[in-house]
Amino acid sequence: MAKSFYTYIRDAWKNPDQTYVHDLRWQRLQKWRRDPSVVRIRRPTRIDRARSLGYRAKQGIIMVRARIRRGGRRKSRYIRGRRTKRMGMRKITPEKSLQLIAEGRTSRKYPNMEVLNSYWVGEDGKHKWYEIILIDPHHPAIISDPHLNWICDVQGRTERGLTSAGRKSRGLRKRGMGTEKTRPSTGAHRG
Repeated sequence: MAKSFYTYIRDAWKNPDQTYVHDLRWQRLQKWRRDPSVVRIRRPTRIDRARSLGYRAKQGIIMVRARIRRGGRRKSRYIRGRRTKRMGMRKITPEKSLQLIAEGRTSRKYPNMEVLNSYWVGEDGKHKWYEIILIDPHHPAIISDPHLNWICDVQGRTERGLTSAGRKSRGLRKRGMGTEKTRPSTGAHRG
């Protein structure tokens, strides 16, 4: 059976350092570093991933690339007396993933849009880049689309942790093939 065009793109992005994606990404990152932290783009960088997450080239759907700084929280040094262990400077990490933070910043920049999903497109030593799919819930093309009009009734998906990255951060992904529940906490329920 013949492989589709999207399959070849997906295979190349699975191992970006061993394929042509490595050289493309090296050139792109030089431009992306000079861009603003949240910038609207004309088309997705990874068309296969974007389409699998719900992107369609139609009115009411836009793509945004967001840059986020890697690592934990940088806290300033406490001025008063503390021993080093209790200063609370290092290993202070947010409860949310960098992808979820990028989605939230994009959602605040485009308040009339709803975040559908997002995916990783690149990283260097200092930053990570994600592309975010945004949908306008008030656009007539979205309202009349039977596959996308469910988003017209939903508000604040990112803020409530309803995107895929948000559900992962909240621990709502199924573990393994069984039906073992992961909430109210992963540590409380041991099987």
